[in-house]
Amino acid sequence: MKKIIVSFAILTALIVGCKTNTKSNDAKTLTVALEPKSNSNVTGTAVFTEKNGKVTFTAKMTGLEPGVHAIHIHEKADCSAADGSSAGGHWNPTFKKHGKWGSTEYHKGDIGNFTADAKGNGSITLTTDEWCVGCVDTNKDVLGKGLIVHSGTDDFTTQPTGNAGGRVACAGIIK
Repeated sequence: MKKIIVSFAILTALIVGCKTNTKSNDAKTLTVALEPKSNSNVTGTAVFTEKNGKVTFTAKMTGLEPGVHAIHIHEKADCSAADGSSAGGHWNPTFKKHGKWGSTEYHKGDIGNFTADAKGNGSITLTTDEWCVGCVDTNKDVLGKGLIVHSGTDDFTTQPTGNAGGRVACAGIIK
């Protein structure tokens, strides 16, 4: 009986230990470079950092027209077209309507708007548990997608794009 109790205690300790180690506190970070599209001068970087089941996205851009611009994740990590159209439409693995992040319906790629200052510099940060970097969940994984900066403002209403204007920068979200 003592052997069974000791064995059970060891087995329990191993199982608990394994469960504790399956969720790492180590951060995964991926940095991508935005390249100009549609004859713009827009460049910048975007960083995706995953830690404790959440992804923090930060993008910093230069060369923008002053004012409000939209930024979205698109279907493909293909920035080969001069106008960025090769990145496809908005990333929408859950087949929702376009909208404002956090509203009733929105695409997983509907990041939102940010403001470029008088010098054409802009930035945006978003933290979410709805994305992952290189996981097995196709409804959450941002790898293999494209990041697009638009010339205009997302109205959060027009389907399926938000009427955000041309694509002025693109980055493939790849390792």
